[in-house]
Amino acid sequence: MKFLDHLEEWLIASLMGAATLIIFVAVVHRYLSGFAIPGVQDWLLRINTSWAQELTIYMFVWMAKFGAAYGVRTGIHVGVDVMINRLDEKWRGKFILFGLLAGATFTGIIAALGADFVYELSDTSSTSEVLELPIWLVYLAIPAGSGLMCFRFLQVALQFLRGGELPVHDHAHVEGLNEDAAESRQ
Repeated sequence: MKFLDHLEEWLIASLMGAATLIIFVAVVHRYLSGFAIPGVQDWLLRINTSWAQELTIYMFVWMAKFGAAYGVRTGIHVGVDVMINRLDEKWRGKFILFGLLAGATFTGIIAALGADFVYELSDTSSTSEVLELPIWLVYLAIPAGSGLMCFRFLQVALQFLRGGELPVHDHAHVEGLNEDAAESRQ
């Protein structure tokens, strides 16, 4: 599982970093192309960055789908659990398990429907507008990300059944920093 965890983290970070870099270069290119600098302007105008926006949109879609699975695994998804936390332990556990299994069911259905959709698209010659990528490759993010998210819901449910624990994103380091900052201001 550690390999999958690291692959997931590496993929998210790489997509986010690369998309940010691509957009930064495209924006700098756009503004520098507007300056009347002989030679430089001609050279910049020959470089085509029209593909940058489409590529970064696709990269952020993939990053978001895998980021959602990461959120389930690490416990950083926003949850509304005020009522659940007021229940006694017996009922609280049942509702938590129901929620996790409902999440797994929903994301599993989305993964299956997405896989069917991608399979149907693979028989067509449809391509993306600018990059001319096979459109099925763009939409592959749906079954891949939803499938991983379904797996993560099941993983957390099994962990909860075994030990009664849910993943909790550790905010202690942030709180510690806030306390240190407050002390230094005094």
